[in-house]
Amino acid sequence: MKLSIGIVGLPNVGKSTLFKDLTQNDILIANYPFATIDPNVGIVPVPDERLDILDKLSHSKKKIPAIVEFYDIAGLVKGANEGQGLGNQFLSHIRETDAIVQVVRCFNSGEIIHVENTVDPKRDIDIINTELILRDLDTVEKRIGKLEGEARTGDKTKIKELEIVRHLNKQLSDNKPIYFLEKEIIENPSVKSLNLLTAKPQIFLLNGNQEDVSKELEDKIKNELKSDYIISDLGTGPDLSVLIKKTYQILNLISFFTTGEDETRAWTIINGWKAPQAAGTIHTDFENKFIRAEVVFWKDLVDAGGWSQAKQKGKLRLEGKDYAIKDGDVMVIRHG
Repeated sequence: MKLSIGIVGLPNVGKSTLFKDLTQNDILIANYPFATIDPNVGIVPVPDERLDILDKLSHSKKKIPAIVEFYDIAGLVKGANEGQGLGNQFLSHIRETDAIVQVVRCFNSGEIIHVENTVDPKRDIDIINTELILRDLDTVEKRIGKLEGEARTGDKTKIKELEIVRHLNKQLSDNKPIYFLEKEIIENPSVKSLNLLTAKPQIFLLNGNQEDVSKELEDKIKNELKSDYIISDLGTGPDLSVLIKKTYQILNLISFFTTGEDETRAWTIINGWKAPQAAGTIHTDFENKFIRAEVVFWKDLVDAGGWSQAKQKGKLRLEGKDYAIKDGDVMVIRHG
């Protein structure tokens, strides 16, 4: 699976600095709005000490981590949904991502211009979220217009879809993001096909020190926005592995491993996937021709000292098609 994350926020809040810290890419970081006209895309390995340990155990020729694509999306401003600041172009870039990291400026600095002239994190969050909601509202209203005509034919599928999309319209009209809704609605094919911006889970990166972050801001993110956050002073070489790990959590993703003399590799899957689905991430034939999997938990494999020792100690299991993969499983796939 390819995991992609869009970095969004107002201009000059630290988005490009975050991107550079994550990817070490030498990109344009400028003290004026819209320095980034096209989204920069960086591929970042997922930090995972389990991969390193398994690599050493197997003396592998190659070590291949799971990866995340980060999109550094140019600054949004008030009115972006109507095209202000080339906003339509940038909002469309967010559609390509699985999750959103919203960078919020909490630090005070007279040297760095704020597009709204003052530092007010709660206001800035509201500006960004309003722009995403308004863009989604436009998408949903257009879909309703088309569905109303199709539903008049008596097509029960279209009538049901119209009912669902009207529910989305009510949610957005109440200034609430789609990710607030039940998982069954968000995962509905009619909803997923719209690729709505506010259906994507958000993490807030509060750019500053702990003392720059008010209790009211933390409460707003946790309670009002039902989201998570991290506090990080960007530009000081922060450890941002926690950001990637939190993204895995909100997207319900886990990792399993394959290891041997040729390579040790981490694979990203959705928590709850069965063994054949997981095998399919390695090769589509493995899913279609799946027979069984040899499975051992990574720590048991390491503690035993290898595959044969793990088998002797009864730590190696044979699992069939109904086995749900656990985070940290190491597998060998048997297929036809």
